[in-house]
Amino acid sequence: MNNWAFTKLSYGVYVATSWADGGKPTGCIANSAMQVTSSPATIAISINHDNFTNECIKSCARFAVNILGENSDPAIIGNFGFRSGRDFDKFAEKPELRDFLPIVDGAIAYIACKVIDTMESETHTVFLGEVIGAEILSDDEPMTYAYYHKVIKGKAPKNAPTYIEEK
Repeated sequence: MNNWAFTKLSYGVYVATSWADGGKPTGCIANSAMQVTSSPATIAISINHDNFTNECIKSCARFAVNILGENSDPAIIGNFGFRSGRDFDKFAEKPELRDFLPIVDGAIAYIACKVIDTMESETHTVFLGEVIGAEILSDDEPMTYAYYHKVIKGKAPKNAPTYIEEK
């Protein structure tokens, strides 16, 4: 099986945010997010079991999908994709709140959701969320995972659904 065939699927680059116990904002990079229905508006995201954000979404029962753009600062990906919120405050400054959820400075849009269901795989939780708010914040083009790899020359962290071990 050629796992590189999966790179031909269309992905975006997102930051999934939520709240940790004690009101600490947290988040992680996600590339598996999709609209499931338009009415009622429903979104699904996939988060690795090992990610702190996974347990925070389970506890809080809310999440926001922060959509990154082609001109978003690549440091956002480094900050939210390669460090754990257990050990590092990913929001050095108090984040903007929209629909009571932390929003990443530099996102081009966000979609806020309350969790209505989950599905467990061996490594990830798929959270199904009813949309409670959404706004466009910039007219920048959404960053695709292909753009991230080809233009920014980014790598997938080991917990990413798209991680492929280089040989």
